[in-house]
Amino acid sequence: MTTEELRAVTAFALASADLVLLMFETHHPDDNRPRDALVAAAAFVHGGKRSRAQRVTATAAHRAGSEATAPVPFHAAMAAGDAAASAYLHPLADAVQVNHILRASAHTIRVLELCPSDEDIGDPIERIVGLATPRLIDVLSRYPRIDAGTNRVSQLVHELDNRLRD
Repeated sequence: MTTEELRAVTAFALASADLVLLMFETHHPDDNRPRDALVAAAAFVHGGKRSRAQRVTATAAHRAGSEATAPVPFHAAMAAGDAAASAYLHPLADAVQVNHILRASAHTIRVLELCPSDEDIGDPIERIVGLATPRLIDVLSRYPRIDAGTNRVSQLVHELDNRLRD
């Protein structure tokens, strides 16, 4: 796995999570942990080294999600944490690694499902699929397909996986 391929994965996760960051900040305006995670992800995407910053801010954003007061800020914070964590995708051919590629986007879709916008953005899944680059799809295609889980985010990861490959 090249650094540019990792950057493509992180760029996709970042673009997704960025769509819903304000949903977290509206509920928790004094909590910068999800924003910090997206800043760390962006630093890597834009040429910085993969560093401890992505790991630390990913964990902090996930903690912010766990402490959130409602489902919308929970999923928005988790999307941010997963975006930062995506920089650490492993090249192991394991379906679990598909979560590193797609879970930030699945959490983003869940926010859009729970809190529809007044703007007509269309199908949230199609909106996220539209963010995918050929390089991202190439990386995703190296991993086995992931099974659908029992919770909504796992189901969305599975659906994204299928849509992006087909």
